[in-house]
Amino acid sequence: MEKTIKEIEELLSKSTTIDEDLLHKLKSDHRKGVQLLVKRWLKNKIAQQQLHEQFNAMSFYEKELYKNNIYYVAGVDEVGRGPLAGPVVASAVILGEDFYLPGLNDSKALSETKREELYKIIIEKAISVGIGFASVNEIDTVNIYEATKLAMKRAIESLAIQPEYILADAMEIPIAIPQKSIIKGDSKSISIAASSIIAKVTRDRYMKELGTKYPGYGFEKHMGYGTAAHLEAIEKLGIIEEHRCSFAPIKQHTIVS
Repeated sequence: MEKTIKEIEELLSKSTTIDEDLLHKLKSDHRKGVQLLVKRWLKNKIAQQQLHEQFNAMSFYEKELYKNNIYYVAGVDEVGRGPLAGPVVASAVILGEDFYLPGLNDSKALSETKREELYKIIIEKAISVGIGFASVNEIDTVNIYEATKLAMKRAIESLAIQPEYILADAMEIPIAIPQKSIIKGDSKSISIAASSIIAKVTRDRYMKELGTKYPGYGFEKHMGYGTAAHLEAIEKLGIIEEHRCSFAPIKQHTIVS
């Protein structure tokens, strides 16, 4: 008896692999609905294969360390060096050797919805996750570059497990742990990509709370970056204690709260 389109849809939705004979039979099915289902399934299979290959490619640095019996590898990244307001936030993430999360990538390459989805999985499945902040006052005192290193160091120190090795995104962190700085590491290492997502979601949540505390500035939209709307709000409302006074567009203003 011929399967209904509904039955075929259910079969394909539950299958990541299909017997070649069955796939050939479905491809030969005259019904347009079946053809659309097969086309969608094949497209999804190709997409999943690409994500799998991407994940494997981004696991290169971790796998090399695992080969040398170094298992507690912490990826470290930061978010928030460029904004005019708010802290710089760093994260350190240790993933297990068997960790697998296709779609994991640099946080900047992901939508907010996807970041939130991956954030939950990383928090749940990572061996350890650490977060470090450097405040606006620290940024203004020591400069953004040094504050970034400070946030990264704090993120590492907040890990529940001491890492044996650090993979950092284009930074050398002042800490006595062997490390490798990788240019554009958030797109080349799964550990750094995971840390970039944790840092981005953490900072975005902080800025959204700031948007509620200080309505009118739009922090929940621009996250403190120097957008036209943000600069307009500064001209209209003045600056607050969360603005970076060492940054050029802010220097000439006086704090209003």
